[in-house]
Amino acid sequence: MSFIKERVSYLKGLAEGMKIDDSANEGKLLRAMIEVLDDIALAVEDIEEVQEQLEEQVDSIDEDLEEFARILFDEEEDDDDDVIAQIECPHCNEVFDLTEDMISCDCDTFDCPHCNQEIAFEWDCDCEDCAHEEEDK
Repeated sequence: MSFIKERVSYLKGLAEGMKIDDSANEGKLLRAMIEVLDDIALAVEDIEEVQEQLEEQVDSIDEDLEEFARILFDEEEDDDDDVIAQIECPHCNEVFDLTEDMISCDCDTFDCPHCNQEIAFEWDCDCEDCAHEEEDK
């Protein structure tokens, strides 16, 4: 039982103990005020229950979102799998990750992402696309 409901019950008991006359105007008014307070206490109690349910739902949604974010974060970490090597640019000495999309099978250079200078390399690719291109030559 909520604190407000307890206080209204106390007022009801106090009014009954005082033996207030319901036929007098003041008695009618006092009884009506206590009834209104009782209704308000019930409404507040209902609101508290709904609030608790909403808190549980929000906590559940929060846990689901955390799980979703964890899954997304882990998938983003998996995107690092296409990193071939870490390269130090011979021109600017900056270190960067060399990814598959920075190079192609038919080219023997790629550009540094920092200074945009060409860096030459030798590539021995074993992928099916390159094998077919070698056979065509």
